[in-house]
Amino acid sequence: MSIYDFEVNTLKGKKVSLKDYEGKVVLIVNTASKCGFTPQYEELEALYKKYKDQGLEILGFPCNQFAEQEPGSAAEITEFCKINYGVTFTIFEKGDVRGENAQPLFKYLTAQKGFKGFDMKHPIAKILKDALEKNFPEYLEGDSIKWNFTKFLINKKGEVVDRYEPTTTPKEMESAIEALL
Repeated sequence: MSIYDFEVNTLKGKKVSLKDYEGKVVLIVNTASKCGFTPQYEELEALYKKYKDQGLEILGFPCNQFAEQEPGSAAEITEFCKINYGVTFTIFEKGDVRGENAQPLFKYLTAQKGFKGFDMKHPIAKILKDALEKNFPEYLEGDSIKWNFTKFLINKKGEVVDRYEPTTTPKEMESAIEALL
């Protein structure tokens, strides 16, 4: 099994087979517009612009599960991403990424690469960990997605090669992306 076995909907409701990305390096990210990690859109877009002609695709999946930090409609999400960060990579339909109602793609991704912990050198890491322990302790259990901007790096064969928590910036992933390209 690989990511190519999944179909997802774009923000405009168009069904897309992830098989369309076969032979490309893919970065799958759960996103949100009102999160402390939202500025990562800027680095994601920079990576996309730099490497898209070499075969990098970035797929954003908005999610409102984490403190309701993505409340917007499809149109609002599209506008926010374009106006604030100039996003040109594909943003998909908003949906759950953890729990019973998680999108099948995200159930697969988390089964392939589990939670390895936060990078506690990141300036927001302690705040995130403390907030989770206090307000959402169940989020820290198991390998589920812990917060917005969890990233999964996929090789050209559709295999999940790594998982990066929100405390790893897209820029920090650049050498891993280059190695797969």
